Amino acid sequence: MNISFRINGTNKNVDIKPGELLYDVLKSIGISSVKKACETSSCGVCTVLLDGRPIASCSYLAAKAHGHEITTIEGVSREAEILGSLMNSEGAIQCGFCTPGFMLTVIAMKRELQNPDEQAIKNYLVSNLCRCSGYEGQLRAVKLYMEVPQ
Repeated sequence: MNISFRINGTNKNVDIKPGELLYDVLKSIGISSVKKACETSSCGVCTVLLDGRPIASCSYLAAKAHGHEITTIEGVSREAEILGSLMNSEGAIQCGFCTPGFMLTVIAMKRELQNPDEQAIKNYLVSNLCRCSGYEGQLRAVKLYMEVPQ
């Protein structure tokens, strides 16, 4: 089966197998920033944006991406640089394995929510797990990032 989608601003046509997951298709076309950990859609490591909304690529059927816009961390480099700098200054980056998926979720949240309070931020980020941190540094960085003009 052939599908087409736009990834990070570039149109792409890809042959896929029935039941193939978006994560595997992205890896096959050379996207290295998307990682996989739990394979149950609960850790956020495999997060990409589909039409601007975070999804778990490890459990999303690639065929469903046909005709959609997919964004990985490479497609939001300006925002990622700003957020990454804030995360680094708050001691929120340790091993970095979860960072691309986490950052994509935060970027989507900033685009979607206006002036979220701390609980709204925590609720939005509930599907992102980090095995290295205690989340406090990440929360501080996210709060600072939410104040940066778009």
